[in-house]
Amino acid sequence: MSTLKIAGATVNQIPFDWSNNTANIISAIAAAQKQEVKILCFPELCVTGYGCEDLFLSDWLAERAWQEVLKIRGHCINITICIGLPVRLNGITYNGSCVIRNQKILGITFKQNLARDGVHYEPRWFDPWIPNRIVDINLGNETVQAGDLIYEAEGITFGFEICEDGWRRSYRPGYRLKERGVDLIFNPSASHFAMGKSLLREQEVVRDGSVTFDCVYLFANLLGNEAGRMIYDGDIIIAHKGKMLAVNKRLSFKRFQVLACQVDFTDVANSEVIPSLDTKDKNEELTQAVALALYDYARKSKAKGFVLSLSGGADSSSCAVLVAEMVKRASTELGWDAVCQALNIQASQWQEAVGKLLTCAYQGTRNSSTNTFQAAKELADSIGAEFHHWTIDDEVNAYSHKIETAIGRQLTWEEDDVTLQNIQARSRSPIIWMLANVKRAVLLTTSNRSEGDVGYATMDGDTSGSLAPIAGLSKIFILQWLRWAESNLHHGGLHAVNNLQPTAELRPLERNQTDEDDLMPYTVLAEIERYAILERRSPLQVYERMKFHHPEALLKSWLRKFFRLWSANQWKRERIAPSFHLDDLNVDPRTWCRFPILSSAFKEELEMLG
Repeated sequence: MSTLKIAGATVNQIPFDWSNNTANIISAIAAAQKQEVKILCFPELCVTGYGCEDLFLSDWLAERAWQEVLKIRGHCINITICIGLPVRLNGITYNGSCVIRNQKILGITFKQNLARDGVHYEPRWFDPWIPNRIVDINLGNETVQAGDLIYEAEGITFGFEICEDGWRRSYRPGYRLKERGVDLIFNPSASHFAMGKSLLREQEVVRDGSVTFDCVYLFANLLGNEAGRMIYDGDIIIAHKGKMLAVNKRLSFKRFQVLACQVDFTDVANSEVIPSLDTKDKNEELTQAVALALYDYARKSKAKGFVLSLSGGADSSSCAVLVAEMVKRASTELGWDAVCQALNIQASQWQEAVGKLLTCAYQGTRNSSTNTFQAAKELADSIGAEFHHWTIDDEVNAYSHKIETAIGRQLTWEEDDVTLQNIQARSRSPIIWMLANVKRAVLLTTSNRSEGDVGYATMDGDTSGSLAPIAGLSKIFILQWLRWAESNLHHGGLHAVNNLQPTAELRPLERNQTDEDDLMPYTVLAEIERYAILERRSPLQVYERMKFHHPEALLKSWLRKFFRLWSANQWKRERIAPSFHLDDLNVDPRTWCRFPILSSAFKEELEMLG
């Protein structure tokens, strides 16, 4: 058969939530059958969810996943499907895609290249399959062929590159699949979101794969905030010998999507082309990703919304706007009945819903300005959030008096600057946690990545919270995103926020405290971060990259400050609340960047700066 309708499915799964995951898969199969799809590919590990972590090392998880596959098999009537699951063989776990044609299991293909960089730790759980090896395995009461397989269905042959297989360039299984004469390559993936990554996927994996291997290439990714940190954009991409045929709507709030395309395997000119409606704007992409991540976090955690200490500054204001966008975007795509059911609220208008899902509090001190209070209140009122305000001077004074009595002297700004700043931030923590407890809500912390780099945060103060939605973003990005949001999202209060200079407001107002005076220009911090953390360069190497754009003495002082603060504050990064991975790097040691808590702090390397 030269012309065939094929499809990819994306599903929003939850680790080992069998009823949710299997229901999404079965619903997607039914949708594909309704469209008369003949071959349907699901994402990597979609039966269990990708984020099961060390549970992949247990026998029971793989056994239960197989039982779910047998349930799904009964729904595969007049269709061929490919679904991802873990398989345990002799105490070793493999990452496989199982092919079922008209209720018959044809085999399981295993992943050959494991992702082991950035946020991925697959070699901890899985072993790579050896190319060209095929075995018979016993699963329950059935004997199944498994390994490096190709398949025949509807008159065409197809094979697999599973996620990382497609990124390995010279090691791609596609080269051997081309030699074996396949017409179609499926890439079932669990490829995490990062800004701009979808375009890279389209070009390097899908389009280039379809050209290099002279075939139709279909990529199907997971969808949503599956397990807490990673976001999946739900990419479904289809190309034929270099021609893009179809791309779905990314970052959907729906539980599943199916993208079908009529393909002429003998003549690319006759294949159906489905125009993409997706925007490629980085700010829009980020907004949609975090809105989806917050929505999934709220509904999957069963929390009753979010609580936020809203200071009127850039970071907390960003968090508030993103919660509002969560409500607006989810309700626009799904409708109010679905959103209300998922989040357990009653509302028919987005500000009304925000009022039930977001509670904000402005916690002032004698060092807070009227400008930040007005910005916070105006923003909260604009988006409909419940808003409270109080001062914490009594608490700060009580703690200070106890310490002064204990040490026998008064605390002064000249001698106790950091102590007097930190106690203000920490005095805000118990009451905002209390509010979150009363609301049974997720407490959002407003840490950003630049603060994480240098520890410019008070542990158990402004870092308090159970979710850090913007901790993966640099301050420079947040500031420009807020300007974009003011022009494009039209939430009141952002003009006031954008006119404020970033400041912690922890020193007396007459001292005119600003973040950049305490640290360095945020543009410089971001530049150092890119060279030192993303590119892993030494202090001297960073200096060589930056010396043509900054005064020598000043640049060296910034580099010394960055590397010393980076080294001294790893313990803080270890304790930042779980955060979303959003960019090409983050400093969360549980995902992207690991560093020792105790080290030399680059002593000799910094001495080399002179």
